[in-house]
Amino acid sequence: MKTHNWTDKISNPAQVGGIETSILDNGSGRGTRIAWINTGTGLRYKVVLDRAMDIADAFYNQHSLAWLSHGGITAPEALTNKGIDWLKTFGGGLLTTCGLTHVGGPEEDEYGIRGLHGRISNIPAEIESIIQPDLANGKLEMSITGTIKQTEVFSPRLELRRKISGILGKPTIKIQDTVTNVGNIQSPHMLLYHINFGWPLVDEGTKILWNGQWKSRGGEMDSKTFQEGNDFKKCQNVSQDHDGYGEAAGYIDIKEDEKGMCHCGLHNDKLGLALGIRYPKKQLPWMTNWQHWGKREYVTALEPGTNPPIGQTTARKQNSLIFLKPEESRSYELEINLLAEESRIQELIKKTN
Repeated sequence: MKTHNWTDKISNPAQVGGIETSILDNGSGRGTRIAWINTGTGLRYKVVLDRAMDIADAFYNQHSLAWLSHGGITAPEALTNKGIDWLKTFGGGLLTTCGLTHVGGPEEDEYGIRGLHGRISNIPAEIESIIQPDLANGKLEMSITGTIKQTEVFSPRLELRRKISGILGKPTIKIQDTVTNVGNIQSPHMLLYHINFGWPLVDEGTKILWNGQWKSRGGEMDSKTFQEGNDFKKCQNVSQDHDGYGEAAGYIDIKEDEKGMCHCGLHNDKLGLALGIRYPKKQLPWMTNWQHWGKREYVTALEPGTNPPIGQTTARKQNSLIFLKPEESRSYELEINLLAEESRIQELIKKTN
């Protein structure tokens, strides 16, 4: 987007794009704070401020990008951290954050009881700032920043500071996270970005893009899907085998480029559209591909993480569990780009082959 196109023609930047906050007033999400972000390029998405600043709906022009569960956005439930209760408030969306101390199935050991994928996505953010584009002064960046506190007295206390930003005129979402141990004891730390895609971006024949070594999660459906000779990097049609709890997952050790960046994404050639994700390998060494082709529950996810979703117990045994000392921080950066130009799509394909 060229700035001279709007010179002296725009009195309010919202005519082009920007950030608009509001509160849902109906259904299970009633009272939940949200922010719509419009990049002015056809890419627009909804940040759920009361759910760790996760991203729900996302669109590029007329095309939906994200998978939304039947329940959609629900109000946060602080006590949803037992067994698989997490699924009751899992709205899908373009991004659901998992962690900050546990990623994986429910488990219990001498260090405590942990529910599926941790607590963070059920905690509201304290918003620090909203910065709008300033066209008159040529400032096109916009951002929303907040802090999410995962805390418990006498236990580890972690703080996630999240900034979601973009540039007016670019179809890009940039996520910058810093996790800090603000407590007085050492804390385990696991983090996973559950990035969920749905129809029409995901459709029969859509290519799943990544390059690296892989292994099946290990369950029966996982092994049937992620096996040599099976084209598991192509989205399948609706499958009765995936109804109910039918699903498959593979753990991918993505190959990094010369700058230490990982690249993955989706390409739907019928739509002439691709979505690319990039992030530093050093920060997020693993990526999980979740595939669930159930009837009216049709989704695939790409999930960069500090670990595969193996849980604290297994990570401890493997000596791969991260620990944060008091006042210690870890930072993460992740970028999502929409690509409609053939040259840029081919560039992404080249990086992921």
